[in-house]
Amino acid sequence: MTDTQGSNPSRRALIGWGGAGLALGAAVAGGAVAVAQSGDDRDPAAGEAGGAVDFHGAHQAGIATPVQDRLHFAAFDVKTDDREAFVQLLKDWTEAARRMTAGQPVGEGAYGGLPEAPPDDTGEALGLDPSRLTLTIGFGPSLFDRFGLKDRRPEALVDLPKFPGDNLERSRTGGDLCVQACADDPQVAVHAIRNLARIGFGKVAVRWSQLGFGKTSSTTPGAQTPRNLFGFKDGTRNIAGTETGRLDEHVWVGAGDGPAWMTGGSYLVARRIRMNIETWDRTSLQEQEDVFGRDKREGAPVGKAKEHDEPFLKAMKPDAHVRLSHPDSNGGITILRRGYSFTDGTDGLGRLDAGLFFLAYQRDVRKGFIPLQRKLAAHDALNEYIQHVGSAVFAIPPGVRDSGDWWGRTLFSKEA
Repeated sequence: MTDTQGSNPSRRALIGWGGAGLALGAAVAGGAVAVAQSGDDRDPAAGEAGGAVDFHGAHQAGIATPVQDRLHFAAFDVKTDDREAFVQLLKDWTEAARRMTAGQPVGEGAYGGLPEAPPDDTGEALGLDPSRLTLTIGFGPSLFDRFGLKDRRPEALVDLPKFPGDNLERSRTGGDLCVQACADDPQVAVHAIRNLARIGFGKVAVRWSQLGFGKTSSTTPGAQTPRNLFGFKDGTRNIAGTETGRLDEHVWVGAGDGPAWMTGGSYLVARRIRMNIETWDRTSLQEQEDVFGRDKREGAPVGKAKEHDEPFLKAMKPDAHVRLSHPDSNGGITILRRGYSFTDGTDGLGRLDAGLFFLAYQRDVRKGFIPLQRKLAAHDALNEYIQHVGSAVFAIPPGVRDSGDWWGRTLFSKEA
């Protein structure tokens, strides 16, 4: 809430389901599928045609990629002490991710195999477009206590401190691994996490997961800024996927920042933020606008007319969220936000269990999220209406460069 190339056929085309499949199987029919050309490409037109975002690239897709509409995020615990078995899992996961993001079924598919054996794919995404699915993997601090990796843990991968007001639930915190699945179709995202969990059975287990809808930030220049569940525009000043200079400065790990295996990667902070919806809904409009430092209609900063007008921070109340989180108030601290709204039913007391699943990518957690959150946790007027109940931090390795590469190779391979 703070301020590879070429087209791939859809699942429907792969199994030959009539005209829709033929239209999307552009290479055969002579049509065209709008496909994002690399993991960090910014072409939003891919989503309009149910296109695919290429899995390969210098950086993992799902970070600077245009933000999709839906999320399924999962944190995993590692259950094996066998390094070779774990490395093989990463390779198997990579191949499955490569196929699913291209709109193809996992392995031999959901049917047609041995009747006596479970199918390779669970099948619920058959006939669906790729829906711009991206899969992004990360390694938690606890993973480096295994497999002889202690001396390879980056200094920037720190355990987050306890911030004032935190009420973290153990069941929604931490994890050895994470996989972020983003797509424009929720079933495609859920299918991806389900199949990775199935492939990992016996080696990893889901620790916790979160479904998200209604993106609360955009990485696409000129796109309408989305709104959070409080009704305010969120992510007005977010880094755009086309801003390569800002991405290099604030998001991507550079050579010399730490261990070489992380060069081209990033660091992710995930926070489950519960919103006190009922209290907020009984708060006056003036107070709501004072809390954020922006007006609710346009998203304009106090005293300005338009959302993207440069804010005059001193015109805002000292504890206004925008004033406290703005880079000018924090020595230029800038993070890339990629959050989603969530609703998970009610809490048993008639209140919505709803809020923001906050995802923030940065070059160094120690210089990004931690100092920023320390200030917000201590002074932000928004704290009256929110509470952080889940938390995790992950090192996001660089992208899978080609068909011979795999997730985590730079960390685990003997050559690396």
